[in-house]
Amino acid sequence: MHLFRILPLIILLFCGQNSVAQSNLTTISFEVAGNCGMCKKRIEKAGKDAGASAIEWSINSHLATVKLDTTKVKVAHIQKQIAAIGHDAGEFKAPDDVYKELHECCLYERLGAEEDDHEGHDHAQYQTSEGKGHDEPQHVDDDGGHNHDHDHEVTGVVVNENDKGDLNPITEVTVYWADDPAKKVKTNENGVFKITHKKPFRHLVVSHAGMQSDTVEVKNLHEIVVIQAKNNVLKEIVISRKQKSNYISKLTPNRIETLTAKELFKAACCDLSESFTTTASVDVVSSDAVTGSKQIQMLGLSGIYTQITVENLPGPRGFSAPLGLNSIAGTWIETINISKGIGSVANGFENMAGQINVELKKPHNSDKLFFNAYANNMGRTDINLNASHHINEKWSVGLLLHDNFMYNKSMNFSDNGFRDMPVGNLFSGINRWHFENGKGIIAQFGLKFLHDDRVGGQIDFDEKTDKYGTDVYGLGFKNQRIEGFGKLGYVFPTNKHRSIGLQLSASRFKQESFFGLQAYDNEQKSLYANLLFQDILGSVTHKYKVGASVQMDKYDEDMAKYLAGQTQYRYNFGRQETTTGVFAEYTYSPTEKFDAVLGIRQDYNNLYGWFTTPRAVLRYQPTLGTTLRLSSGRGQRTANIFAENLGIFASSRQISNMNGLINGENAYGLKPEVSWNTGLTIDQNFQLFGRESGVSVELFHNRFQNQVVIDYEDPYQVSFYNLDGKSFSNSIQAEFRFMPLQHFEARMAYRLLDVQTDYNVGRLEKPLNAKHRGFLNLAYNLHSGWAFDYTLNIVGKKRLPSTASKPDAYQAVTQSKGYVTMNAQVSRTFGKNKNFDIYVGGENLTNFYQKDPILAYNDPFGTNFDTNLVWGPITGRMFYTGIRYHIK
Repeated sequence: MHLFRILPLIILLFCGQNSVAQSNLTTISFEVAGNCGMCKKRIEKAGKDAGASAIEWSINSHLATVKLDTTKVKVAHIQKQIAAIGHDAGEFKAPDDVYKELHECCLYERLGAEEDDHEGHDHAQYQTSEGKGHDEPQHVDDDGGHNHDHDHEVTGVVVNENDKGDLNPITEVTVYWADDPAKKVKTNENGVFKITHKKPFRHLVVSHAGMQSDTVEVKNLHEIVVIQAKNNVLKEIVISRKQKSNYISKLTPNRIETLTAKELFKAACCDLSESFTTTASVDVVSSDAVTGSKQIQMLGLSGIYTQITVENLPGPRGFSAPLGLNSIAGTWIETINISKGIGSVANGFENMAGQINVELKKPHNSDKLFFNAYANNMGRTDINLNASHHINEKWSVGLLLHDNFMYNKSMNFSDNGFRDMPVGNLFSGINRWHFENGKGIIAQFGLKFLHDDRVGGQIDFDEKTDKYGTDVYGLGFKNQRIEGFGKLGYVFPTNKHRSIGLQLSASRFKQESFFGLQAYDNEQKSLYANLLFQDILGSVTHKYKVGASVQMDKYDEDMAKYLAGQTQYRYNFGRQETTTGVFAEYTYSPTEKFDAVLGIRQDYNNLYGWFTTPRAVLRYQPTLGTTLRLSSGRGQRTANIFAENLGIFASSRQISNMNGLINGENAYGLKPEVSWNTGLTIDQNFQLFGRESGVSVELFHNRFQNQVVIDYEDPYQVSFYNLDGKSFSNSIQAEFRFMPLQHFEARMAYRLLDVQTDYNVGRLEKPLNAKHRGFLNLAYNLHSGWAFDYTLNIVGKKRLPSTASKPDAYQAVTQSKGYVTMNAQVSRTFGKNKNFDIYVGGENLTNFYQKDPILAYNDPFGTNFDTNLVWGPITGRMFYTGIRYHIK
């Protein structure tokens, strides 16, 4: 089903039903222009007056991080109000007459202005240590060589900060060059001074009655020199105009790492599974050697323990989880929010290792048109088309389309006769509507569709002639998913802090698949509803949220084996699972430096009865630039053992306890999985090379109270059983972010994992899991439109399940090799409106791949055939190119 063939049919989906939306506190970031602390106070006051629950504007990054309830106030309204007081914000420009009336220090370079040699340079505020005199100048690194050392006028401002944090200009401050003390100037009534610079002057002397004379070394000669005094101590703040494409929110109680669309553009990012290549927080690995499915790993745990949501509605889960990451196109994504550890009880009870929430592009604030085309040398082509239209002031509509083709049947790096990737076509689309009446009602609703049809196996396999035969091994799957979703929110006119919201979704997923002689079909029908009410208790210091939810799932699975046209066996599994619950969450925020969130859920599952989910999160900022977070709580889920482990069908392994699974009550006769997660994170921001930098340290411990153990330790079978003993994961990660040069970002990280489980044979490390991982990402951007990105991954050794009982020819190593992969991309932006991009790149440039991903590949119908021992990349070096075009 090609995109252009069915485009007319998809457009018919614009007739939506059920206007529903949500009330949910959201944190967003956008750029606001400004220069100094006076700008900061002005911007944050305007944001709060416009309805933001909290707002923090960073002098360093020029990003305003805003916490708001989207059912009460629009982001555009906050941006518009900030622009109205003189600061360009997002897409809104400040009126020229208001801008001109700003304090002289605050006359920033306008957002979107024509770029010149000065744009993007660091603004600097210089600091001296208390007690130092002018004989000890303070050094601030330059901006990478752009000193512009010639005769011109340097502008600066001197302000004083009082005990309340108010900034006031200091008049009559004497300023002169140390090299020319005869020519002195004084600050005016606004605290502003202008002084002529001559080559090679560098040191400014600042003196004032009641203040100690001081000397600062000026290297950014074309930037405003801002000298801020408090208790006669001057502070240094360096401003970088570069908006971060990957950042960590300082305001949210949970530690949330946000990947923006700009971050996703650093790589091909054809779908969600490929969107994490430039972050160290999430690993993406191949599930097996033949199906092409990928899974994420967080905190050393499989992706099934990470709750994936799309705009806080259920994302790929249940039967759709193994291949669901491929169904969300990278070009649809506005942001990805990654939260490790325990999340809010309002989002459910299934979160055990973390939550990944994907925000898609909205029709009311996205480009009118976005087109992306991608192709690589391995035979893959992607076409993406996004469109949005404002019907009137209240209504807007959007269409997101993704078409993926994989047609290289002979790609086989390991030369074992098997296709490294299945071939076929995946098409997915979303039609969504947005309504807002300006009187407190906001509604969103839409329809999602997926069709995925692929065939893999041996290169010569032909589905029409070889399916269920023993001459050539093949596999294939056809997946279809359709979902309707809606959100409705209402803000009470008499109390803007009080709101009510309803979230709804209904979906049907169906899979038809075969693996050699084995057939596996499943179907999942799901219904989800979540009702939320939130308000304050007296003041915004005390906030609460209460609600009720229901999750209904009807599962059907059919498993069969055929030989010579005869059915060897057939098994059927079916269950209907309904979980209803209520929740309450209280947030205590006495200051912007501290948050305490206490939440609890009480749910009833028709298979397992009542269970309670308590969770708690603390955030504390003891000093400026330091953020501490502590979280702890419980998670629970029901395992779908076959759908979540499709690779077992693509091998000769037998399911050891099939009779017990068939005859067991509830879900395969297994208990629900329950774990407790506790985490501590520390984020420290500081100045390095005169620019914003930071160090983060994360420590997480996950302990299973019960787990469905997947046991591959017998090479001829796989077993599923309840945990008898202990199972835990410990994760330690340290990350360092800095800008060694202007326009040049660097991030490096190291992670250590300790993941162990008690199997029937004893306690072992989790197989196919790297204990050590190193990460490096470099990004360099130029005003001319060029962008260069590079990512290095160092993956440590992994333990492999035992194959000692197999014949010598089919025994695998007990431990894999460590390996290194490198990705790189170069892109260039063209056009008067900077709306046309060309990008080229390469993945796995080290050309490292696992040479033996399939055991007994020469006997695929024999007892030693196994595709599950994949520990590294199964494809080698790959190159790609693509184009992007958008109309705002």
